[in-house]
Amino acid sequence: MSTTPDALVIAGVEYTSRLLVGTGKYRDMQETGEAIEASGAEIVTFAVRRSNIGQNADEPNLLDVVSPDKYTLLPNTAGCYNAKDAVRTCKLARELLDGHDLVKLEVLGDEKTLFPHLQETYIAAEELVKDGFKVMVYTNDDPIAAKTLEDMGCVAVMPLAAPIGSGLGIRNPYNIRSIVENANVPILVDAGVGTASDAAVAMELGCDGILMNTAIADAQKPVLMASAMKKAVQAGREAFLAGRMPRRQYASASSPIDGTFF
Repeated sequence: MSTTPDALVIAGVEYTSRLLVGTGKYRDMQETGEAIEASGAEIVTFAVRRSNIGQNADEPNLLDVVSPDKYTLLPNTAGCYNAKDAVRTCKLARELLDGHDLVKLEVLGDEKTLFPHLQETYIAAEELVKDGFKVMVYTNDDPIAAKTLEDMGCVAVMPLAAPIGSGLGIRNPYNIRSIVENANVPILVDAGVGTASDAAVAMELGCDGILMNTAIADAQKPVLMASAMKKAVQAGREAFLAGRMPRRQYASASSPIDGTFF
């Protein structure tokens, strides 16, 4: 049970920020660190296969700008196309990070669309959960798939809003809303957000959070975009909690004339 008002709770840990960010595609480590700082994120994901977290002593170390003392690290299995590779990658991350067990599972179906391979995702999720990992899982916007992954023991389900890196925004809000309404674990949009308004829409649908990378890293001014995304996520969450006005076909005057004196 949360002890912080409106905290995001993942695997029993409370977070005040509902924006999760990645570390790829930035110009350099300095920009990576500055953008993450501006985003206000507390959970930072990175691709185990593409990031140096100490295994290569002569290369820049991601942990120099994303300290485990400040952020919750979320190693992910980006670049894996089968369950075997994904499980192996998570085990490598656990070894490199001294027993760290929170991971983001993504098993891709093909290089063109980067859509999830659901069959392989199910296999990997089942094995990882049995092995004691706390699995946050990337999936498509299918309510049945989302519920299946929740029932398997994943601590958070992360449906795509649109293809990874596309910036197309929320393509199917009805499915996302259905996933949210039927979930008993956090639902975080993962992939497809392009700008701040997309983030606000996702949060207004009731999503518990958003994970993004390209929308920030590929912006003309990544640090400024990170700041914008922070505010958009906060605004969208507040709007969801406030409850929007009903949609009406016709006008409804802000100052009704009923009861006026003339």
